[in-house]
Amino acid sequence: MRNAPTILHLDMDAFYASVEQASKPSLRGKAVVVGGLGPRGVVATASYEARVFGVHSAMPMGQARRLAPNAAYLVPRFTLYRSVSEQVMALLRQLSPLVEPLSLDEAFVDLEAGGTARDEATARRVGVGLRAGIREITGLTASVGLAASKMLAKIASERAKPDGLVVIEPGTERALLAPLPVRTLPGVGPATGDHLRRAGITTVQELEEAGEDELVRLLGRAHGHALYAMALARDDRPVVAEREAKSVSVEDTYDTDIHDRARVGSEVRRLAERCVTRLRGAGLSGRTIVLKVRRYDFSTLTRSETLRGPTDDPAVVREAAARLLEQVDTTGGVRLLGVGVTGLADFTQEDLFAQAAGERAAEAPAEPEPEAVPRVSAEPAERQWRAGQDVRHAGLGHGWVQGSGLGRVTVRFETPYSGPGRVRTFRGDDPELERAEPLPLVPEEDRAAAGAQLSPVPAIRPKSWSGGGEEAATSRP
Repeated sequence: MRNAPTILHLDMDAFYASVEQASKPSLRGKAVVVGGLGPRGVVATASYEARVFGVHSAMPMGQARRLAPNAAYLVPRFTLYRSVSEQVMALLRQLSPLVEPLSLDEAFVDLEAGGTARDEATARRVGVGLRAGIREITGLTASVGLAASKMLAKIASERAKPDGLVVIEPGTERALLAPLPVRTLPGVGPATGDHLRRAGITTVQELEEAGEDELVRLLGRAHGHALYAMALARDDRPVVAEREAKSVSVEDTYDTDIHDRARVGSEVRRLAERCVTRLRGAGLSGRTIVLKVRRYDFSTLTRSETLRGPTDDPAVVREAAARLLEQVDTTGGVRLLGVGVTGLADFTQEDLFAQAAGERAAEAPAEPEPEAVPRVSAEPAERQWRAGQDVRHAGLGHGWVQGSGLGRVTVRFETPYSGPGRVRTFRGDDPELERAEPLPLVPEEDRAAAGAQLSPVPAIRPKSWSGGGEEAATSRP
């Protein structure tokens, strides 16, 4: 383990909910919950204002509504979240070539690899500058942890939340870890935690006192050795740049079980198309198509088919998913469906699939060319409006859906750059109202100006890089 706190862990604060608050002025400072809004939905993220009422991620949405009935409940807008995430990750890559994203809102950075920091003082200045840069570029807050290892940097960022910076100084690690619950350590989930608790081990200090041999006896050789090392604050895992995606997938959970086999088939085709859209958006293709079906009794089945070469052709993925569905008994109802692609590559083998299409055509009798198959949707023929969705009115401009029902939709007209906007109600089929793309949180010209000031990170790099100036102030929550 290194002798300076030069591994940085960044964690955006209540990311999805914070993006929604930044995007919707009327929700700033108020309780916001993002997730699936149906009876079977779960909370993806809750703002800190909502957490006061006990709402947290992975909680059933029904329970969240009982705890915080006056919160704003919104559907996720992943297009916007990914856009903001890309801006943040671009800032991190200015610091080091070794950036390890863990999710849209979380990443490790090796500051030594970029020559950006070599000791505690410069690492601290980097953390302060990074948080300021994120606020300038996105308008959001982030928490930063700095330590000599990945495990400790993540623990530090948790202690920094929200909107703070914590540095764990080398030599203080074991004293800091000792009183913490064993669940704090990576790899200790609910099952391992319960197993250790039954053995009388609830804190990191008790792990250390139990000794390596006892932990191996309780947990097995690999897990026991690893956990004992972490209890002693030993963690030599490197920061791994840009971990490659292993799969691309989409899935939907339905408010009520689907019993109609034709509807199940339509949903699978729709999911296949969405999966290919995401696949193409990442510039990838794949060889193995995977179908996931969760039935009425919560049993989950997966079926897969490996093609002769990688593809991003929606027709090929759709047909493969349909063949996989033929292998699954959906009697009794389906509550979740998913389609995924694995065996990813950055190229396709169109010639193989063109040949396969030719073979199918040769086997089948000639038929007139069918009309284009319309996109199949789970929505009824009339438009559905979901809370949080972006819309545009021909006369009133950009807004978002506050709620809908009984053939009506209520819209608040505001943008990230306005004050709280006015509310209007329309018929659900109003021809002047249409869905819209999310607006960026910070206007393009302001982002460009902030980026010009930050690049190549003079505000983030230590004084010796920029040729003078006062050192950045340190920050501890």
